[in-house]
Amino acid sequence: MAKAPLDGVRIADFTWVWAGPYCTLQLAHLGADVIRIETANRPCITRVLPPWPEGRPGGLNRSGYFNQYNQGKRSITLNFRNEAAHEIACRLVAHSDIVTNNFAHGVMERMGFGYEALRQIKPDIIMISLSGYGDTGPYRDYVAYGPAQVPLSGLSALTGYKGWPPMHSGFSYADPNAGVHGAFAVLAALYHRAKTGEGQYIDMSQWECAMALLPEGILEYTFNAHEPERIGNSDPQMAPHGIYRCLDRPERIAGNSIDQFVAIACADDIDWGRLARAMGRSELTVGTKFATLAGRKENEDELDAIITQWTSSRRAQDVAEMLQRAGVAAAVVADNKYLSEEDVHLKAHDYFVYRNHPEVGTRQHAGVPWKMSRTETIVRSAAPTIGQHNDEVLTGLLGYSKEEVAQLRAAGALD
Repeated sequence: MAKAPLDGVRIADFTWVWAGPYCTLQLAHLGADVIRIETANRPCITRVLPPWPEGRPGGLNRSGYFNQYNQGKRSITLNFRNEAAHEIACRLVAHSDIVTNNFAHGVMERMGFGYEALRQIKPDIIMISLSGYGDTGPYRDYVAYGPAQVPLSGLSALTGYKGWPPMHSGFSYADPNAGVHGAFAVLAALYHRAKTGEGQYIDMSQWECAMALLPEGILEYTFNAHEPERIGNSDPQMAPHGIYRCLDRPERIAGNSIDQFVAIACADDIDWGRLARAMGRSELTVGTKFATLAGRKENEDELDAIITQWTSSRRAQDVAEMLQRAGVAAAVVADNKYLSEEDVHLKAHDYFVYRNHPEVGTRQHAGVPWKMSRTETIVRSAAPTIGQHNDEVLTGLLGYSKEEVAQLRAAGALD
């Protein structure tokens, strides 16, 4: 198999928290040499976030959060209060193809690493700023965390049950979504440079990336001056469409039963007929209030109750498999135990991988969700410990002698 697609591409990675590291994670999976620029004086917050192995916190290298999203990268530490650290970073830029950051607008400029400054070091450099709201406009200096961006994107206005207030989405999806968009943009910039020799600056708004996934609500308003309603697990064009309780799992966690559910979606009367036959209720499809989509939507609560009566005496996996065989879209509402230990499809795809980490040992990691027939895409290593590659990068890549590295360390430049 050929080398990875981005073999030979190097990234000076100033990103932290989630959106930026998720962007560079995709590029690391594609073979880029991603070198994280960190500092022990103000470490990335995700280095101290749970979950921790065996529930034991401690230090900057045990976070499952950090270790998942920084697989396959290297780490150096630089204390930018020391002028020598600035020089080290400039040398790294000179040896890099891409500079990434997801700081607030203006931070890189204040650090002396704005795009124009970087171009003086390497004229064809590609730089991406994955800031919360972009470099221009009245929101550009707003504090940007996913819990703020998701409501502003319009998703919270659509999330919740009828009559309920807007709800958060359950996780800060704006961050990883922006990371994927950022990786797309970087690949496009690399392609442009390969054709023209020109680098460029990418000004990306995490908020607008979130909005890009939600066109229907905006279109509904612009076309019809109508705000879509919150409808829970229902769908405006399908019925039945929902999540239905099944038998609890037989095992217990911390003395508590484990709820199980199945998701079912019928796109049309044909799907509904298949579901009704699978339930042994074919009579519901002819000459009843459930025979048409309009009737099913009008009587949706009653229909959901009939389906729940059937699913509640069965295992979620059994229901999903039975309905899939019948041609109905159905799936287990998977919990983390199911995904990490039981799902046969993920096992068949070798989705989870095991990598050894210097402090937490060999652990299961979510792997690369695509496979390429001609080029290699793998999780190359566990996430780095903070500053793990200081000596390797400074001597092996940037040309410092061991004595110079020792002097830099003694002076605090590598804190």
